[in-house]
Amino acid sequence: MSDKIAIIDMGTNTFHLLLAEARETGRYNITLRDRIAVKIGKGGINHGYITAEGIERALRAMSTFKCHIDQQGIRKIYAFGTSALRSASNCSEVLQSIKDATGIDVKVISGEMEAEYIYYGVRSSLSTGNEKGLIVDIGGGSVEFIIGDDAQIFWKESIEIGAQRLLEQFHKHDPITIEEIQALDQYFCTKLDTLFKALQRHPTAVLIGASGTFDTLSDIYCYQQSIKKGEDDPETPLTLEGFRLIYKELISKSRAQRMQIPGMIEMRVDMIVVACCLVRYLLSIHRFDNIRVSSYSLKEGVLASFNQQLMSASSSIQDVT
Repeated sequence: MSDKIAIIDMGTNTFHLLLAEARETGRYNITLRDRIAVKIGKGGINHGYITAEGIERALRAMSTFKCHIDQQGIRKIYAFGTSALRSASNCSEVLQSIKDATGIDVKVISGEMEAEYIYYGVRSSLSTGNEKGLIVDIGGGSVEFIIGDDAQIFWKESIEIGAQRLLEQFHKHDPITIEEIQALDQYFCTKLDTLFKALQRHPTAVLIGASGTFDTLSDIYCYQQSIKKGEDDPETPLTLEGFRLIYKELISKSRAQRMQIPGMIEMRVDMIVVACCLVRYLLSIHRFDNIRVSSYSLKEGVLASFNQQLMSASSSIQDVT
């Protein structure tokens, strides 16, 4: 009987499901991907709790995922929560509700572990060789920053400045105002001191955006440039100039106008403005010559760790025989 696993990433904005099956090649092949915009942090993330509405949305999403898991007869489930649950005073209540409703045990992982998994996910999607890159994953609750090359991580940190937090704290007008953008810049300046110092110690000219916001930016860019990309491409196109043009368009439009931009999706339309303000700020304080987009991130990094375990077990069996 083949070995199957289910990976559930309970992000602050989006819940992701990844189902995979072990093959004779000694690796897991993905059999299903699903995602649901849960927005578990909405309304409570800056106050340190998950709202009743957020819990209800989480239960519906997890029940949907459990149906997919049961249909494939999968018993090995790795479900993990991130920033919103890490900082929630009622985290235990939320996890128990999920356990009672679905039978799924959820583990809340640390920001450091999240950053490490993201690195493994990005490394499995693209290569920088010996050149260091700054990996940035903008979640709803936290942002993970990792400096690494193909061989190792040189520095990593998870900072609680995710897009849902920024949205509720700074983005009060639609379109966003110049004053709100300036307030964001001042906030980033106070929060990113450790990143600035790390970039001085580990210089890099490549910014690598991991999934989420960067996926949507790449989609918009590809529509604008008439570029066809595959649905499962691990790396997708975006340029620095392309980002700057998209950024100018996003900050000048209301939510309804942003939804009319080809490539925009509902689950990104609210948070993408503040997320892009962060990207623009990073480009303003450090010289990057290139931007790359990895479709792989946290959940693919978890899968990569399972692949490593599978290959190690396979190697051990071969050694014994």
